[in-house]
Amino acid sequence: MMNLLLQFVLALFATLGFSVIFRVPVKKIPACILIGALGWVTYEIAVFYMQSPVFGCFAGACIVGMLSSICARFLKEASTVFIVPGILCLVPGYKIYSTMEALLLHNYGNTASIGIETLMMAGAIAIGLLVMGVAVGLVRMAFRKIRSF
Repeated sequence: MMNLLLQFVLALFATLGFSVIFRVPVKKIPACILIGALGWVTYEIAVFYMQSPVFGCFAGACIVGMLSSICARFLKEASTVFIVPGILCLVPGYKIYSTMEALLLHNYGNTASIGIETLMMAGAIAIGLLVMGVAVGLVRMAFRKIRSF
């Protein structure tokens, strides 16, 4: 539990750094860092219980996508302001590095296995954001129909 709390705090700082780099408006930074940290903690919990970094990326991306859409609605800002800094903690940068290292060392078996897992993680991030974007759109459309009655 203490390890998860430490990772939450470190993810807050990492997302804060990305928020500053991407010039997020100062009033929106607390929401951004919270979204990024919750996305990372979701990833860690999913990896712990499911033993799959691909599913962890999907779950983390779903949380980031959902919370970004909610914050965009309430804070009257584009959802990309919250998605971009929030999702960068989930990007499998070390896996990409390991894939390139294995390729340069002519270890093609590791290159293929690590590379495929890396591509699956990146795809899971994209699919998680897509699924939450569609789900939020459907919920919004349902609320509009309910209001019109």
